[in-house]
Amino acid sequence: MSRIFYIIFRFHAYVLRRWVSCIPFHLIRLQIYRWSGLTAGKKCSILMGCELRYPNKIILGDHCVINRDVLLDGRGGPLTIGNNVDIAQEVVIWTLGHDIQDDFHRDKGAPVTIEDYAWIGHRAIIMPGVTIGRGAVVAAGAVVTKSVAPMTIVAGVPAQVIGQRKSALSYTKCHRPWFE
Repeated sequence: MSRIFYIIFRFHAYVLRRWVSCIPFHLIRLQIYRWSGLTAGKKCSILMGCELRYPNKIILGDHCVINRDVLLDGRGGPLTIGNNVDIAQEVVIWTLGHDIQDDFHRDKGAPVTIEDYAWIGHRAIIMPGVTIGRGAVVAAGAVVTKSVAPMTIVAGVPAQVIGQRKSALSYTKCHRPWFE
């Protein structure tokens, strides 16, 4: 019985990763992700090509935009994304990795939290156990290994503080391309 369950689980994961992300209609894609356990707030957008690993452990707030080819990993713990968060193309958010100090190369996971109004730039990588504070900006190509304070701008490998954001953060994300 466990072998049959494993085969069904692997097929389900394959379908979610490959087939669903290619559906050219945003509302259909989002509904299928919700059926598989994703918790998504109102007016959320997940564009084509995204990969969601363990969507039942991923929580999206209201008015989030998850751009094309983003990888959201919920395997190592909950991945929580707040309201009005903008995640650019090809961003990778990990909640699970390997412990490099372990003799047996064991998995090591931790939850990731991205708070309201955060902005994650193109091809940024966020590692397990990180919290991105409210209104923080992660520049393109940054590798975030430690938590980022609210309203802070970080860039580089590993990400370092390069400035402060001075916005009042009074906007509401509204992403409605004609063909997502």
